[in-house]
Amino acid sequence: MSVVYTSAALSVTLKIVPRRISAKATIVRRHKSTSYLHCAGRTPLTSLTVGQLVDNAAEKWSDKTALVACHQSAKLTFRQVRDKANQMAAGFVRLGLRPGDRLGVWAPNCEEWYLTQMAAAKAGLMLVTINPLYEAKELRECLRKVHARGLVYGEKIRNISMHDTLMQVLPDLEKSGDGLVRSWHLEHLKSIIAVGPEPPKISVRFDDLVKEDLENARKTVLKIEESIQPDDPCNVQFTSGTTGLPKAAVLTHHNIVNNSWYIGERYELNDKEENSICMPNPLFHAFGCVIGTLVALSHGIKLVLPAPMPNGKETLKALQQENCTIVYGTPTMHIDLLNAISMNAVQKSQLNVKIAVTAGAFCPAEIQRRIKTNLAEFVCTCYGMTECSPVNFQSSPSDPEDTFDVSVGKLSDHWEAKVVDAEGNMVPFGAPGELWVRGYGNMLGYYEDESATSATLRQDGWLRTGDQFVIDSCGFGRVVGRIKDLIIRGGENIYPGEVEDVLQTHPDIIEAQVVGIPDARLGEVVCAAVRVADKKSLDIGAVKQFCEGKIAKYKIPMHVIVVEDYPKTATGKIQKFQLKGVLEKIVQLVCGLSDVLLVWTEVINLYKTLLHLGKDYPQGYEYFRRRLKNAFLKNKDETDPDKIRVMVARGNFVVKEIEALYMLRKYRTLKNRYYSESNKDKAVQAPGQGPDAAT
Repeated sequence: MSVVYTSAALSVTLKIVPRRISAKATIVRRHKSTSYLHCAGRTPLTSLTVGQLVDNAAEKWSDKTALVACHQSAKLTFRQVRDKANQMAAGFVRLGLRPGDRLGVWAPNCEEWYLTQMAAAKAGLMLVTINPLYEAKELRECLRKVHARGLVYGEKIRNISMHDTLMQVLPDLEKSGDGLVRSWHLEHLKSIIAVGPEPPKISVRFDDLVKEDLENARKTVLKIEESIQPDDPCNVQFTSGTTGLPKAAVLTHHNIVNNSWYIGERYELNDKEENSICMPNPLFHAFGCVIGTLVALSHGIKLVLPAPMPNGKETLKALQQENCTIVYGTPTMHIDLLNAISMNAVQKSQLNVKIAVTAGAFCPAEIQRRIKTNLAEFVCTCYGMTECSPVNFQSSPSDPEDTFDVSVGKLSDHWEAKVVDAEGNMVPFGAPGELWVRGYGNMLGYYEDESATSATLRQDGWLRTGDQFVIDSCGFGRVVGRIKDLIIRGGENIYPGEVEDVLQTHPDIIEAQVVGIPDARLGEVVCAAVRVADKKSLDIGAVKQFCEGKIAKYKIPMHVIVVEDYPKTATGKIQKFQLKGVLEKIVQLVCGLSDVLLVWTEVINLYKTLLHLGKDYPQGYEYFRRRLKNAFLKNKDETDPDKIRVMVARGNFVVKEIEALYMLRKYRTLKNRYYSESNKDKAVQAPGQGPDAAT
């Protein structure tokens, strides 16, 4: 039921939203004709800190399981989480860390990571989440950028010692008499905490931090928590780096606590049902430490970590062992899970999954259909970005069926959104433009980076997302693509998403990514990188024919390249800027090899000519044979496009020489023949015997 009030410029709709849990009123304000929305929300915002959220959960669900780390065989109740977080926070204080200090956590998914997040919040620290796959150079840059005072690091990642990598960052690391560490490379870093049974002597053992007397720890932490405000920064999230180098977004307690609450509300989660979330996503990303840990904490739900890093087989195993009702993942993670389900012949009826949540990248319609067929009852989407804490558009199990595979849902509670053109003017509903958002979740800014902050966060509070977006007249949002990914072919705008959607309906293609690559005549052309089903060959010409009639001809990919995988962040988000660079090199290489093949065709034909000429001119034949061998055969495995072009130029030069030789030999043959015939005529007509002799 809807009650609508309309004025000249503003339409206000009070919708009674049907929900299985409860029916609550939500007020959605929107502009009458242009793409502006404001979702006022069903309930007011909260002023809790993350530490208070931990305490509340322990009070409400004391002995209920809060966390399961399958690969560690570890389980924690909500009460145990609170107690260990208090002890650990007191341990941080004992190490000399103070409110406002930056504490890095560089580890794969594990129980210790989860506890570090909760303890850091209670100690008033800013948790700096770092990709565990980072190499020494990247780790050093992260720690340097935020002036980290402490670091919690894991034992190993994919059988690589994380301590060895850390020693590359801090080769001069030593322990001083006061128990702190010293390094000229990172002078701010004072405390290092190692996860594992036998940490290096230079580090503090993680388990030693939770040996503090529980009552003393509680008193120590209580004094600190009294001074912590909801608007204090508590989290530094490095952006995913899908379009360039990561930036450090600073988020507050208010940002992430409220966002986690409203995410769970939209998914209709409650503590009365036995729900549990299986989360393969890395904890260092906002998907992991907000949509994962804090949503579960806010709503009293068990969180299951199946493995240290995303793994389809381990995720399936966790779903079965823990009887999970919700599974998280990026589209790529869901594809890996579906492949594991297929390989193990697991039926949907053998699982208890009600909702599959996808975020991090838009999930194509074909993949959503596979998820609903083989895995879950509903597929729900989160849309947002790290800078928004992270979610501001979201679908719900109550949404109409025909919206699931074409939209990212509706605007979340307490957010404003508008779609604008290049000049910042709002466009009509249904028209594409850049999405801007404003609300409680917007970051404070990028850590000590005013220029990057001002480029993203305007003074009027609007945050530029950089996404091409469409809001329809019903309020559903749809991602068209990144503005930076827009392809301009001969003046025509092409959105990669619409080409990808068509390609992914091809029976042999399981995933497609489309980018624009440079072209001398058109500026850019469409290039598609596709993944195909196992052991299947792909007819590139047939793929182009498949697209005909489904999209305009100028949108059909000029180049289709089969790949095994895409360059990704650790969260599974595809890095299109890296993919674009790789595809450009491949196309240049292929075009270069085409030139070589053309030259080789000429060379082969001219070789035949040389073979014929070689009978009369063996020395010239041998000379040019050696030249051609030097030009091509010694470099037959060359892959550098620039060097291939040099080969082509040399080959062409040799070909020209061969042509010149051929013409020269032909000229000499004709000349010799002419003189030969002339000499014969002169020999026949001896002096005094010709016609003139009788005169």
